[in-house]
Amino acid sequence: MTTLHPEIAAVTDRVIANSRDSRAAYLALIDRERENGVDRPMLGCANLAHGYAGTDEDRDRMRPASAMNVGIVTAYNDMLSAHATYYRYPEQMKVWAREAGITAQVAGGVPAMCDGVTQGYPGMELSLFSRDTIALSTAVALSHGMFEGAALLGICDKIVPGLLMGALRFGHLPMVLIPGGPMRSGLANKDKAAVRERYAEGKASREELLDAEIAAYHGKGTCTFYGTANSNQMMMEAMGLHVPGAAFANPGTKLRQELTRKAVHRLAEIGWDGDDYRPLGRCVDEKAIVNAAIVLLATGGSTNHLIHLPAIARCAGIVLDWEDFDRLSKTVPLLTRVYPNGSADVNMFEDAGGPSFVIRELLKGGLLHGDVLTIADGGMAAYSRKPDMEGDALVWRDHAERSSDESIVRTVDAPFSPEGGFRILQGNLGRACIKVSAVDPDRWIIEAPARVFSDQAQVQAAFKAGELDRDVVVVVRHQGPRANGMPELHKLTPPLGVLQNRGFRVALVTDGRMSGASGKVPCAIHLSPEALGGGPVGKVRDGDLVRLDAEAGVLTALVDPAEWAAREVVEAPPALQGTGRELFGLMRHGASEAEAGASAMLAMSGF
Repeated sequence: MTTLHPEIAAVTDRVIANSRDSRAAYLALIDRERENGVDRPMLGCANLAHGYAGTDEDRDRMRPASAMNVGIVTAYNDMLSAHATYYRYPEQMKVWAREAGITAQVAGGVPAMCDGVTQGYPGMELSLFSRDTIALSTAVALSHGMFEGAALLGICDKIVPGLLMGALRFGHLPMVLIPGGPMRSGLANKDKAAVRERYAEGKASREELLDAEIAAYHGKGTCTFYGTANSNQMMMEAMGLHVPGAAFANPGTKLRQELTRKAVHRLAEIGWDGDDYRPLGRCVDEKAIVNAAIVLLATGGSTNHLIHLPAIARCAGIVLDWEDFDRLSKTVPLLTRVYPNGSADVNMFEDAGGPSFVIRELLKGGLLHGDVLTIADGGMAAYSRKPDMEGDALVWRDHAERSSDESIVRTVDAPFSPEGGFRILQGNLGRACIKVSAVDPDRWIIEAPARVFSDQAQVQAAFKAGELDRDVVVVVRHQGPRANGMPELHKLTPPLGVLQNRGFRVALVTDGRMSGASGKVPCAIHLSPEALGGGPVGKVRDGDLVRLDAEAGVLTALVDPAEWAAREVVEAPPALQGTGRELFGLMRHGASEAEAGASAMLAMSGF
């Protein structure tokens, strides 16, 4: 048995120590819910009749309440390509439930935004708080006391975190997350990005750009770059909440169907009336949370999870902060090159070995906790084997010693980098994070005059006017959770990339977010405290020399300390209305800082 790396052990011990009281309170909560909470045997006859009325075909099976009834919480819609795959899942899952001697009902639906549609537009200001709305919707779905287990159908950016956050408050129930898989490969992500940059320079028409985008995003399934959605799937594998290897099987395949069928059957096996009870709240423990952070770093995953994973953890009574990420990143090697950290997409990643290869290597190197409770038999070792079809039978196979394409996936003894993909930056501007796995090392240090903006439209206008054709640190403030919901600023990627291509030293500093698809330009993001309410980024003025140093972990305005201390923080622009943004004012007002999960729900619930 491989010995766990001492720094992994030390970080885990820190998380356990920081979580001792809150985790104990959480476990006491789910134990009370299991013993004394609302469940079917205690419901009144009228209550049960209402719950059974919509399901003529299964009513007689449900009446004795002696077999599990699974609540399906679905994020289906057919505007979001990844979730359009779920259209037929509930009716299929009901059939597979009957095969296992149990029943299933759709407990409820949750909203599922597409950040790809809302990028750069007002709807993006609802995006982060859609996660908490999904958590609340999940809680509503599971609140009826009608279910002894749950299947969570969701894939993309806020949906998986939101589903888990809500579901963990019902952590006495066994649950499985069921993905739908990525779309087949279309136009290569690198080629798509090149057309975007040409369009930003006025060298490509809108029709050419639209043709390229449609060629890239062309069918049902998740987008094929390694952004937040696909990082979600990697983390769910490492937390043991999928059927092993379910992350990246394509929609519409026999393998995908059989993995989903297995998920339903597995719920029947881990129910609370059997001898293999595996409640969600016990599966998601400190080691599982650390495992999720480790695989995120080992694969150069999305920076959005420096917000989402702490939020998920807090819903299970676990405290995870950016110091934990920073320490892990200096220990965990980078084992993959998947766009935006390389040219491959997730289908190529899966073909070269995929999540199971990465998990095998991390286990082999003592860099991952193997002794965790998962929904599958065998702990994390079960997630180191790859699913396949052998005729009509679902099987799992061992990997070859090396991946089939070492330009995409490597072994732990020959990584792309000895460190993971993130760094934490600190200084007189506050505390921020940076994803360095996609940034050329000669751009890890940028020192240049600041140009300050209060929204991304101003940046784009300045770029088009030629005002940014120089070495520059673009500062975009009042983009934090309390100011405007912390939208992603992905539309800044093409113009900043063009400036970098022109040979300028360029960086972005913001209290907002960047998309998981953002890459080569150094970006200090999630800056905390945010400008609204007195964050020091509100003191920066045009022309101030700003230093971003990802090697030393420094982010600072090189301004005389006395002058800096005397400066006033600029007043925030008024909150904008329209597109429903005013409805989320309560969430903005009570939101915590990014490192604590950027959530009013968490801040006000005592989690």
